[in-house]
Amino acid sequence: MPRKKQPIIEYRHYSLPIHFPILLLSGERWKISDIKSEHLHFHNHLEIGICHSDSGIMEIKGESVPFKAGDVTFIPRYLPHTTYSSPNEASLWSYLFFSPEDLFQQSFKSSAYSNFEPNLRAIKGLNCILNREEHPRIYTLATSVVEELKQKNPFYQESAYGLLLSLYIELLRIHSRNEPLADQETQHNLKGDLVISPVLEYITKNYMSPITIDFLADLCHLSTTHFRRKFHDIMGTAPLDFLNSTRIEEACKQLKSTDASILSISEQVGFQSISSFNRCFSKLMGKSPKEWRKGAQSEVQSAKASILEFTGWV
Repeated sequence: MPRKKQPIIEYRHYSLPIHFPILLLSGERWKISDIKSEHLHFHNHLEIGICHSDSGIMEIKGESVPFKAGDVTFIPRYLPHTTYSSPNEASLWSYLFFSPEDLFQQSFKSSAYSNFEPNLRAIKGLNCILNREEHPRIYTLATSVVEELKQKNPFYQESAYGLLLSLYIELLRIHSRNEPLADQETQHNLKGDLVISPVLEYITKNYMSPITIDFLADLCHLSTTHFRRKFHDIMGTAPLDFLNSTRIEEACKQLKSTDASILSISEQVGFQSISSFNRCFSKLMGKSPKEWRKGAQSEVQSAKASILEFTGWV
């Protein structure tokens, strides 16, 4: 019997706005075709989707889960999936991308909960789609966040933040109830899902620490050679290049939002020398850290001035 063909898995990277790290994708552009893709994809941030029209199927962890207008989807980062509409339909969506750990860190500071996202190896595809009839509060909160971000009325960021925090807590409650059962049913090795997900999770949380290729391969229970090849096939880049791009992305946040020295920032994000940081930064960003910071901070000041003028605070 021929072996079942493994789906191709693609990585999609979204950069969040630094001053307010929530990305909204909405409008007529976000219509989903009825042509089924042979590729799965995953993101570097958590995705919340709202289906505004029509129906279709989401492929999640080998499950084919139907969706319809009014459904809200909840896809943790690094969870491979794909979406396609029913025949002769083109479902319309809005998407929110954010990192709960970054966005809600202060809100959860005194909480007993340390995990900001459900365990993606325990989560069931069926629980990633929530319909409006069974979960009206989820739908109301999700659509309210989208409207706040689209209309941008005075204090919209504060309102969107509060609504999104309430929405995320509701989603965590739902998944915490489902997780024990899912754990019992999904105790299999990672080869059926995204084999490199332990590395992606580890780099996200520990990019500032010294990391070797052998250590990363061990996390996936693969040989170093096999790990390099598998990582490149999925991510389109080498493991250590991905690590450095993660470090540079974090450095950009700090360069734009703090007055810390470039040397201090380079050390905080995990570079062993300022020269290697400068070289890597210039390669990825096309400018030196100093030049990039000057332009980025000018943009921030202009944005602040516009907001103050708009809200009448000047």
